[in-house]
Amino acid sequence: MAAEAPRNLRDELAALRIDRSAPAAKKPTRRPPTRWIAIGAAVVLALLALALWLSLGGPRAVEVAYASRVEVGGATPSVAVLSGSGYVVTADKYISIGVRIPGRIEKFFVEESDRVKTGEPLVQLDDRDYRAALESQKAKLEVARANAQLHKLQLDRQKKLRAQNYASQAELDTAETLLRVDHAQIAQLEAEIAQSQVNLDYTLLRAPADGVILAKLKEVGEMAVPGGFAGSGDLIRMANLSDLRAEVDIAEADLARVRLGQPAVVVPDAYADHRYDAKVVKLYPQVNRAKGTLKVEVAIQKPDQFLLPDMSVRIQFLAGEEPARENGPALVLAPRAALRSDSSGSFAWVVSDGRLRRQSLRAGAERGDQIAIEEGLSGGEALVVGDAPALSDGQRVTVVSKPR
Repeated sequence: MAAEAPRNLRDELAALRIDRSAPAAKKPTRRPPTRWIAIGAAVVLALLALALWLSLGGPRAVEVAYASRVEVGGATPSVAVLSGSGYVVTADKYISIGVRIPGRIEKFFVEESDRVKTGEPLVQLDDRDYRAALESQKAKLEVARANAQLHKLQLDRQKKLRAQNYASQAELDTAETLLRVDHAQIAQLEAEIAQSQVNLDYTLLRAPADGVILAKLKEVGEMAVPGGFAGSGDLIRMANLSDLRAEVDIAEADLARVRLGQPAVVVPDAYADHRYDAKVVKLYPQVNRAKGTLKVEVAIQKPDQFLLPDMSVRIQFLAGEEPARENGPALVLAPRAALRSDSSGSFAWVVSDGRLRRQSLRAGAERGDQIAIEEGLSGGEALVVGDAPALSDGQRVTVVSKPR
């Protein structure tokens, strides 16, 4: 029994011994469920399909213009033969108002953007010195008139005494001279009073014409003096907005397209949906040698409150309407920018029901920025204009603008 106990102890210790010669057991690996693999693959395929659809089949943004149709008996609409960028100016340019006499600015009656009528007060100068000078000269005139009245009585008396031989001829001559001096003094004082009255009137500056106040160039309390260098004596700048014009420089090569009386259209950059009828009223007599351009002015027929001096505008010179068509087929006009050509001939892309259609054309004579279409269009079609490469027949498109 004693020998059996150690054996059992050895067996138990042997059982606890680690056998390092045996291969290590591998840990079990967890595999993702099959359904998540399928979902991920489906998402990737969907994204690839969406990208392919957007690149190949998605609607493309295009800009269109419309073909126009002129029926028999109708006048051909005006077309633009030339366009350029310019600025709004006034017919009288700017009116700078300065003082005629020196004085301290006492009050402004107007502010910027105020509209004024002819004769309305603009600026008041301190008039106390000029008013005092006027009153002083009026008093001197009263003295001169009183002296003249006295000398007139003395002359009459000398004439009676001379007739009775009680006064000498020298005394009579002296009395007559004194009266003539009085009359001369009266005339001089009357002229000085008139000048003083003018100077007093100059202390109140009035609007020389109807217009709007553009700027006040000085402040109340400052001294104003006549003249000055580079307009430094100006107090107010205004403009007559009833006669607005647009001014543009035209290249010498394009002068043959512009003439006096030619119709035009003015479109402000700030308000692209506003169009103003205009007419060429001035071709300047000298070309700018450095730039090779000639300045041209067009008078805007009906200006409104949206047009302001120095506003940038786009000016289109029109060819004018042609006489009514008496006979022959209807005339179809298409924008020049819509016509394209390749080895098969001229064509245009027509937008119909959101898709493109290639339309073959036979073009005729040019009419400014439009071309007469002899065959292929009937008028009213929406035509793709501008640079639009890689278009295809039946392609889906969306219109981003519709200039008429």
